[in-house]
Amino acid sequence: MATLRLTRCFSFEMAHALEGYDGLCSGIHGHSYRLQVTIKGEQCNDPYDPKYGMVMDFGLLKQIVGEQIVSRLDHALVLRRSEQGCNVKSMLSDYYDRIVLVDYQPTSENLLQDFAERLLESLPDEVELYSLRLNETENSYAEWFAEDNF
Repeated sequence: MATLRLTRCFSFEMAHALEGYDGLCSGIHGHSYRLQVTIKGEQCNDPYDPKYGMVMDFGLLKQIVGEQIVSRLDHALVLRRSEQGCNVKSMLSDYYDRIVLVDYQPTSENLLQDFAERLLESLPDEVELYSLRLNETENSYAEWFAEDNF
């Protein structure tokens, strides 16, 4: 059987602010993110297995990405875990419960690194995380490739 790549696309809405940034993105604002997750692996070669020919069940990939990324960040405000971020969370937490603090500036690039680490720990051993692509807007995206990081 062949080695193939599979890609599944995900969408989520998320707000963030880039602390200390010298432009409009320093204020709280949101994006309609589109995440593409590509895995690589060999097809199941057992003709008696119901997953014969599959590299990975798309449903399992959806479940893993949903648990590790989408359910955590969809309709959330993501802020850097800093004095400012903690103060904003404290002020807003009486009114809003989906405020996520992260240990990095929540740029697309840093989000991708976080996503890669989470998925590398969660994917089945028989598949590899090949690449991630995160569109912040229709025209702007960041990419992560395993070959560049190992």
